[in-house]
Amino acid sequence: MSATRRRSRVERAIREMFDDAGVRGWLHVAELHRPSAHVAVDPGEPVPMGSVYKVPLMVAFCRLADAGLVDPRMPLTLEPSDRVAGPTGLSLLRDPVTMSLRDLVVLMMSISDNTAAHAVLRVVGTDAVDAVCDDLGMPDTRIHGGVVSTFARLVAETGTPSLSAAMARISDNDDIVPPGVYDPVSQASTTPADMARLLRAIWTGRAASSEYCSFMRDVMGKQPWTHRLASGFPYDDVAVYGKTGTFGAMRHEAGVVELADGSAYTAVVFTQAARADKTLPRADAVIGAAAREAVEELRGNEGT
Repeated sequence: MSATRRRSRVERAIREMFDDAGVRGWLHVAELHRPSAHVAVDPGEPVPMGSVYKVPLMVAFCRLADAGLVDPRMPLTLEPSDRVAGPTGLSLLRDPVTMSLRDLVVLMMSISDNTAAHAVLRVVGTDAVDAVCDDLGMPDTRIHGGVVSTFARLVAETGTPSLSAAMARISDNDDIVPPGVYDPVSQASTTPADMARLLRAIWTGRAASSEYCSFMRDVMGKQPWTHRLASGFPYDDVAVYGKTGTFGAMRHEAGVVELADGSAYTAVVFTQAARADKTLPRADAVIGAAAREAVEELRGNEGT
């Protein structure tokens, strides 16, 4: 069987996996050092990316730190009024907190802290993030103000009086979600192919200095969530680095999988569930399962 036919077969199989899990899926999985060897499902289609936007934001911070334009140890004090809605970290606290800009980056990446991310974005600025995307060949990635802007647009699109009411509406399977809620044009969005390029730049030292690329890889290895990408590689000798993203019916992860034999793969899987339930284990698990299917295909055809 030719390589093209094998690739087509595995891509059909992955589409069927997405269908069985009740999701629409987008995927790009590639050998880290040979990106032409890849498996893809609609890799160039823009998708709202949720908290995956924190990856290019992290890169922008590192580049500014490299250039001496920001001090990574600069202390920032976040007041209760600075809190941004979210289920983790500083978003849950009620008293003033002071920590360094660099540690805020660690929180926004490891536990996806929305308050930390918004504080970092205020310092870094959207222009610096857009410059990263332009420089690294990511034409379809724009963060549009990050999570705060996304939440504001969600409230406006749903016509609700508050963020909690807006979230309740898009989580109701009996309600019709306004089409603009998941429109990638108006909010932080990217494509699987763009995110794969960014991950490759971090892992090959092109995204920033060697010191800061090492910092980024280390931070992405600290993520505690194992129910998405890592669920497809449940072995002690496999390292999974990633950043999840969740927004309404959308569940994503972008990361790198390093196998015991030294091979490594960029793995970007985005999904949108047919149902709006907050808990859909199969929708989470298919992210890891689809990535593993792609990695196994690539491993089985190395050198072809």
